[in-house]
Amino acid sequence: METFPKIISVDDHTVEPAHVWRDRLPSKYADTGPRVVRAPLKEMTFMGGKFAPVMGAKGDDGPVGDWWVYEDLHRPLTRLDTAVGYDRDEIKLEIITYEQMRPGSFSVPERLPHLSLNHFLPALGSPPSPGFCVTRYPGASDRELGLLGVRAYNDWMVEEWCGPEAHGRLIPLTLVPLWDAELAAAEVRRNAARGVRAVAFSEIPPHLGLPSIHADDWDPFLAACDETGTVIAMHIGSSSRMPSTSADAPPAVGSTITFANCCFSMVDWLMSGKFERFPNLRIMYAEGQIGWIPYILERADVVWEENRAWGGVAEKVHRPPSELFAEHVYGCFFDDAFGLKNLDAIGVGNVLYETDYPHSDSTWPRSREVGEEQMGHLAPDVVDRIVRGNAIELLGLTEDGLWAGA
Repeated sequence: METFPKIISVDDHTVEPAHVWRDRLPSKYADTGPRVVRAPLKEMTFMGGKFAPVMGAKGDDGPVGDWWVYEDLHRPLTRLDTAVGYDRDEIKLEIITYEQMRPGSFSVPERLPHLSLNHFLPALGSPPSPGFCVTRYPGASDRELGLLGVRAYNDWMVEEWCGPEAHGRLIPLTLVPLWDAELAAAEVRRNAARGVRAVAFSEIPPHLGLPSIHADDWDPFLAACDETGTVIAMHIGSSSRMPSTSADAPPAVGSTITFANCCFSMVDWLMSGKFERFPNLRIMYAEGQIGWIPYILERADVVWEENRAWGGVAEKVHRPPSELFAEHVYGCFFDDAFGLKNLDAIGVGNVLYETDYPHSDSTWPRSREVGEEQMGHLAPDVVDRIVRGNAIELLGLTEDGLWAGA
């Protein structure tokens, strides 16, 4: 292409700096709140879609790295969290320290040049360490600390990561206390008042021991998102597990079918009746890719047309699922030539571009080149909508594609 629009990435990741909770929680929680501990790795496996690290004790043998510790949860920083700049064959499942990652993973001044190098302006930031959408907090025993932890993260995200130093080029994605829908609704409204338009959520809540989207339990949270125009962002793995086929399946199996959780989740939402109850609700699937969407929409429409009477949805889903998708759902991709060849079956207005910086799947620093290669058959106005226009509309950005805050 002669020109390619400046990219707005709807899924990039932050590696929270160690001070996020240390500086923002009351001092009495210094030893119990989320914190970084440097410790050896005893063992670490990633089989059957389950990531299972075991932290060793001081003085134990094994490689030493930085761990996020919260109650009985120990989550190490790994090379997969921040792999940009490494040759693909050098990216392995190994523990690392902050000193062993690119500072742009956790530092705003270091991140901004990486955005420019990759031909994009702003980026929406997803969290890795405390768990996507605070998946680790629902099981926490201290609910007061859990809520303070969620609010502390959100304040850091809005005031520091996306603060004045970012010049509108970093877009906030906030968290909610998943264990209480009323508290979640209050947190959505608190952040919406300061210009936040995206909140993280689990793609399959029952995997976390939480109610499904078919229940009414989430209605206060959904109503808050509906009223404030806050899009619900669901990232692969935000249900605490990745799709797989067997306990001994290698990570490559799960990596190939990462879209599966998004697929299951989207059918849940389309058959839940929530989009008709909350007409302004919008949801997006980060890192889910888009090539699988046309068939699922075709199948969902057939099931709704032929089986809704006995299928339990006749009383709550009154329109074909494909119509609901067109009005409420966004697929996000970073490398999906097949999906782009079938864009007409998905909808130009339902697709968003991302770069997944700094994760192992990231197209950085070649996101522009990948986009040019895969979108070369599309009209310039279509490319512009995919790469930036849809994101500007969905996330309430300025005409220049920047986040303006409250």
